[in-house]
Amino acid sequence: MSDAGGLRGVRDSVRLWLAPARVRQEGATPDYRFSLANERTFLAWIRTALALIGGGFAVDQFLTDHLVHWVRVVLAVVLLVGGVACTLRAVNHWVRCERAIRRGTDLPVSRFPALLALLIAVLAVAMVAVVLLGRAG
Repeated sequence: MSDAGGLRGVRDSVRLWLAPARVRQEGATPDYRFSLANERTFLAWIRTALALIGGGFAVDQFLTDHLVHWVRVVLAVVLLVGGVACTLRAVNHWVRCERAIRRGTDLPVSRFPALLALLIAVLAVAMVAVVLLGRAG
């Protein structure tokens, strides 16, 4: 696939994010329970994104006296970027799943959940180190 074809695919996907009625034009109408389950999954990802964004703001605003500035900024930015990534992933995954459900094809797979879990684990280990070093110092 050429770069222009890849960009066209991304553009078409983003258009579906903003015009979900176009998804209804594909395939057959599924059992509504599947579409509603897909929507609940979308909302769970949005809640995760909000938690990451809230955590980023909390680190930035409330740890001013407890962390070196650059450490606080790095932790806050990583959490905020994770929240943005979750938000974008949520809507993209919702559209991809809805299309697959309507077409009767396999649901899309993604490495994003594993990457998010690893990111959160690394952040948690970093926070444990910050807490332990803070108490030792």
